[in-house]
Amino acid sequence: MEFTKTFMIAGNELWRYIVIFLVILISFSTGRLIRYILESKAEKLKEVPNREFLSLLLNLLGKPLVLLFFAAGFHVSFLFLKLSSEVQKTVEAVTRILFILALAYLVYHLVDIIEYFLNKLTGKSKSKLDDMMVPIIRKSLRVTIVIIVGLMIAESVSGKPITTLLAGLGIGGLAVALAAQDSIKNFFGSIVILADKPFEVGDRVVIEDHDGPVEEVGFRSTKIRTLEGHLVTIPNSVVANRTVKNIGKRPFIRRLSNITITYDTPPDKVERAIEIIKEILDNHEGMNTERPPRVYFNEFNDASLNIIMIYWYHPPRYWDFLAFNHKVNQEILRRFNEEGIDFAFPTQTIYLANDDKRQLALKMLNDSTKID
Repeated sequence: MEFTKTFMIAGNELWRYIVIFLVILISFSTGRLIRYILESKAEKLKEVPNREFLSLLLNLLGKPLVLLFFAAGFHVSFLFLKLSSEVQKTVEAVTRILFILALAYLVYHLVDIIEYFLNKLTGKSKSKLDDMMVPIIRKSLRVTIVIIVGLMIAESVSGKPITTLLAGLGIGGLAVALAAQDSIKNFFGSIVILADKPFEVGDRVVIEDHDGPVEEVGFRSTKIRTLEGHLVTIPNSVVANRTVKNIGKRPFIRRLSNITITYDTPPDKVERAIEIIKEILDNHEGMNTERPPRVYFNEFNDASLNIIMIYWYHPPRYWDFLAFNHKVNQEILRRFNEEGIDFAFPTQTIYLANDDKRQLALKMLNDSTKID
């Protein structure tokens, strides 16, 4: 013990440094212990009905408390040292920064509490616009917190008021704005999307060559999960300036199909083919009386007679629509075979001279004709 009192380091006895080490160790260990207790309690509450909020709160509090206890231990530990005025100011500045970071970390994570309540509110509304707003509000709050913390740390380090720092950032802000033109375009693109509402989260859309449901709309980009399963991120500036096909908002699915039969089909058989298709589609599944099916003999193709078939399926459930198409195709195939109506396929007919309709005519030269 006498050694620790007499051995000096930078004007302080060794025991003071031992105390600093122990205080920081105890404070850090206490923070870790409290975090473990809170997270364990939060895991148990997840299984209890109507305790989601409390579980979320305990889980969020555990992470910032470690840094907060460390900042407190750092502040207390240096009270045992004999420091010069300049070093003391530096230690106080570092302590303030640690406390600012600890509190900011706590507030940053508490944004999840606001998101929790917003999701509760949006879950009660039918509009999906609210679902698009929640992530943007969450990100806005966190960006605001980061900016405020940055200004507070800058004020603490420089010793100048925030107003002076903001005034000094004017020219620097212009340079940043010029360098971040794309980010600014994307930000205003997100505002255009929210205002114009060309789609909502969950809608299936086609933007350029990307087809799939919208998963998220953020400040910078919109995320689409394509039908192949890929997650595509499209800048909002691109989305705002491109044609967006919102398949999720269609009120029906239309089928337009050309059914071709052979050229040697008699007129009465052509009429019978049209009647068969009309019978199959009469009061069909998914039919709306305002859009009855349409069937016409509409064209003479190169190698076939063409019957156009159009019908609309309501509501626009794609897999149900495909199942109905399957039934219609099967029934047309079966009925046409029963009636002896042949489907056409690409063919080419070659006519030879001297057939029944095209007799070969020969002209004979008379005696008076001279051949040079």
